[in-house]
Amino acid sequence: MDIRLVRPEIKHKEAALLFKKEFIDNGTPIINGSEMLDNIDSYEEWLESVTANMSSETVNPSWVVTDTFFAVDENDNIVGIIDLRHELNDFLKDFGNCGYSVRPSERRKGYATRMLALNIEVAKEAGLESLQLGVERDNEPSIRTILKNGGKYERSFEFEGEMADIYRINF
Repeated sequence: MDIRLVRPEIKHKEAALLFKKEFIDNGTPIINGSEMLDNIDSYEEWLESVTANMSSETVNPSWVVTDTFFAVDENDNIVGIIDLRHELNDFLKDFGNCGYSVRPSERRKGYATRMLALNIEVAKEAGLESLQLGVERDNEPSIRTILKNGGKYERSFEFEGEMADIYRINF
């Protein structure tokens, strides 16, 4: 399994829309770490937003500076998506510095673990010293991914009536 993280570009439009469709077709309307790809009808608008949010000069005032990446395999197929939020605002304090999703047909192949490891390298380059990750208690695959990357339980919180936990990965 050889993947790399790439920034979204217009050339990814068709693949990104198929990626999104696969989640919807599998009954998963939320794509974590996608910076709202799941809620935007226009790929071009989404790309414009993602690009603007990469810089403190152009970030949406209700967001924080965020890097969003597609995880692509050796054939340039999009297998996942992950983001890196450079800081946490009041809304994000219980969600953390990154979210990620692996497309349904590519799960259980180790992609999420590798994506998070690659994102840790991006975080280090950006000057972060740790990542905080929020995860629902019933999301055992994500918990395993976090633990494999050195995550340590920090605290619990409640969101929309469900308990979730915060893990931290120090580097």
